[in-house]
Amino acid sequence: MSDALALSVRGCEILCGISLVIQTVEFLRLRSVTSPQGVWAFEIQGGDLSHASPYAQAFFRFMAREKIYDAHLIMRLFAAVALIAFGASVPIVLFLFLGTLLLLTRWRGAFNGGSDFMTIVVLTGLLIGALGSPIGQHEIAWQAGLIYIAIHSASSYFLSGGVKLFNADWRSGKALPLFLDGGIYGPLAADSAFRNPAIAILCSWAFILWETAIPIAFLNPVFMLLYCGIGIVFHFLVFWFFGLNRFFFAWLATYPALLFAAILLA
Repeated sequence: MSDALALSVRGCEILCGISLVIQTVEFLRLRSVTSPQGVWAFEIQGGDLSHASPYAQAFFRFMAREKIYDAHLIMRLFAAVALIAFGASVPIVLFLFLGTLLLLTRWRGAFNGGSDFMTIVVLTGLLIGALGSPIGQHEIAWQAGLIYIAIHSASSYFLSGGVKLFNADWRSGKALPLFLDGGIYGPLAADSAFRNPAIAILCSWAFILWETAIPIAFLNPVFMLLYCGIGIVFHFLVFWFFGLNRFFFAWLATYPALLFAAILLA
């Protein structure tokens, strides 16, 4: 395995592992509201599975039992730490992949939206690489896994920027203060700089241009490094304003794959 490939794989493993640790700790802290007496009790959530076969319903009901659910989360925590420490082996990644799908079913398809989707994307890429290695396609499998992650990450940025570009409120800057009004600290102050039309337009177009510029970043690894650097700041600000800590590491786990793809295309 080339140095660039090995470093990229290791980066995805470590960052994905950190992301999974944070997610699992959050699930453990939510135990009071997912208990049989909680607002997210399985007896309520499980109603969405009424269309499933009796065997499927029985399986998910069993997995939602308090002790089984707790055991799953503890095992998931250890598996995430093992991913950080030892890398992506088939048993570890397969357990994390299937366990994540199980948890998403428990949460009616998604607990935290885009971060759940990107976590599945990264785990899928790692699974592609891990499964390909035992059959003698080590380097090709890991390249395919990283490219899979890079395609999904890049398309998420590009589509997000494209949606803003074709939205008149984003182009005019009107959408930004409305968006920020939904932050965890409540509506923006009346004298907030983000309510200034000129600043709102400048920030809005900065987001639009950065997100839609992802294809250009693939032309040179230096461009991609700069793009990812801006991305770190962007996702940190999203975390700061909206408390979306999951998004920070879920997307950062894709950055080694983006950098590898840029190196491969250079």
